[in-house]
Amino acid sequence: MANELDLPNLLRSRLTMVGTLAAMKAGEMLRKGFGTPMKFETKEGRHNLVTEWDQRVEELIIEFIKSHFPEHAFLAEESGESGKGQGGIQWIIDPLDGTVNFAHKIPMFSISIAAVFQSEILAGIIYHPMMNELFIAEKGNGAYLNGERLKVTETAVLDSAIVATGFPYNVHENPLCCLDHFSHFAKMGIPLRRLGSAALDLAYLAAGRFDSFWEVSLNPWDYAAGKLLIEEAGGMFTDFEGNPLSSLTEGAVVASNGILHDQMVKNIRATLEKNVSEGD
Repeated sequence: MANELDLPNLLRSRLTMVGTLAAMKAGEMLRKGFGTPMKFETKEGRHNLVTEWDQRVEELIIEFIKSHFPEHAFLAEESGESGKGQGGIQWIIDPLDGTVNFAHKIPMFSISIAAVFQSEILAGIIYHPMMNELFIAEKGNGAYLNGERLKVTETAVLDSAIVATGFPYNVHENPLCCLDHFSHFAKMGIPLRRLGSAALDLAYLAAGRFDSFWEVSLNPWDYAAGKLLIEEAGGMFTDFEGNPLSSLTEGAVVASNGILHDQMVKNIRATLEKNVSEGD
């Protein structure tokens, strides 16, 4: 019988398969729901919406995974932590990343699913159902888009980069100088993109569509799958200090093709320090 340390190696490909099937079933449901009349509520923060589809899709994903792994635990955006957690595997799920887009009939949203063992991400899946783009990463086995191997860009100068970001729902309070960072990079003449789905931002970085990304506050369900995609495609994913994430918790993140990482961190730190200095 395998001991606990052997478990991830034995289950990894099955985890990926089950997570992928769950994402595709979720995508089918969201395609059917897109553009239809829907009920939605506002959570804490401006324009922080949750629709009936967020909840229905989350239930579908969890029940599907449970049918294959009844002993596993879950951390999902809408329902929080659940499950037995036996065996140490936890699924981190965002059933609809880009709810505001979805609710306003903007076809830019995704499903994000990751399987984690002791804070190590073993499998990550991000599915963009409206474009039928399936991003899959497996620890040690690479990252793929619809079966084609992904590799981050080789852009070496920040002035030549395309950079993505997102804003927290309390952006008006300017937490961690989020507006100052945006202004700083914009004044550098860097093309900035904001898709409205952090999971897609990260998947696009892994696919070489973006060169870098930053955001002042993301939850594990926003970034877990994307983090693995980027790392398996040759990129980097850290906190604002440039340190690897030791645990999957809410916080500020910066991701890049690796070559640009020091430049990104340096500029983010400079903006923070300038803000503190001017505040004094």
